[in-house]
Amino acid sequence: MFRRNFGVARREPPESAPHRLLTGYKESFISLSVTELIDIFRALADPTRLRVVALLREMELAIGELAAVLGQSQPRVSRHVRILVEAGIVDRRREGSWVFLRIAANGAVGEIIGQAEKWPFSAREALVIAHDARRLAAVREERAAAAARYFADHAAEWDAIRSRHIAESEVEAAMLAMMHNRRLGHLLDIGTGTGRMAEIFAPTARRITALDRSPEMLRIARAKLAGQPVPIDLLQGDFLNLPLADASTDSIVIHQALHFAHEPDRVIAEAGRVLRGGGHLLIVDFAPHEDEDLRTLAAHARLGFSDAQIRGWFASAGLLLETTQTLGGGDLAVKLWLGRRRSDEDQNPATESGPSKRLAA
Repeated sequence: MFRRNFGVARREPPESAPHRLLTGYKESFISLSVTELIDIFRALADPTRLRVVALLREMELAIGELAAVLGQSQPRVSRHVRILVEAGIVDRRREGSWVFLRIAANGAVGEIIGQAEKWPFSAREALVIAHDARRLAAVREERAAAAARYFADHAAEWDAIRSRHIAESEVEAAMLAMMHNRRLGHLLDIGTGTGRMAEIFAPTARRITALDRSPEMLRIARAKLAGQPVPIDLLQGDFLNLPLADASTDSIVIHQALHFAHEPDRVIAEAGRVLRGGGHLLIVDFAPHEDEDLRTLAAHARLGFSDAQIRGWFASAGLLLETTQTLGGGDLAVKLWLGRRRSDEDQNPATESGPSKRLAA
């Protein structure tokens, strides 16, 4: 091997085997990084794919929604999306029969796409972007309209359940008070439904993952949560098999969802698995009751929970029951149970904070 130095060929000293291996590894690493960058720039070198990237920077979209905004066929848009996915620019996630897309969050792509607002678009390109923005606004309006239709169709049954317990505004006030001054960090909302819990905790969380098994409910939540001040990931999944890594969340909320579980102990164990040491789990549900209508008409698998049940399930999941609260004011008492994942600085569980205690909204 020779190296040119001011026009004179000079033989390099022989390298040791470990040094050659290290050099080869570094060259492979550099080549791989350059290859990835080439793939990224090649994928971006197309007007339609640039439009896709610009739209996904604004909001997460389904392929069908992208096709509607771009005015192109779904198969054609899918081909463009496949190229962006293969280049690592876009992540895709299936939700029922829909596939949703968003800009990938990894380093190189994030930095490149983050400069999109500074790209020098021509006057003609600016007109196309403005046209896409108007169509994107129509997508937002349709999502909101679909959510409104769903609410209208189910308003009677939801109102019937709400009428049996304290006002939801008071429940939310109690939840916010119980989590006050506790680090929310990455918050997981299990059984997000319409996204209300993610909405009320967004001002104090760093990031939120909102999970539900129903694609219809996730579409409502997506419309409700547009424009929140923190990143919110909406995931379809089951509370018995959370699609999250061990110890990956700082706090968890399960609001009026545990009563749908036939094995609530497994739900709590799974929540404990993804909770970091010292993190908090807040469960809000009904105290034990005998309203069989909720079982037959609203698919409730469990008719409320006792403190002893929750305490036992928490203990099995490595959680300490820190405090509980009861909110009366109706046929059904609402309970709040706050647990903490065991860490090096364990505290003794707190006791009931008072029978039928109610917080003002």
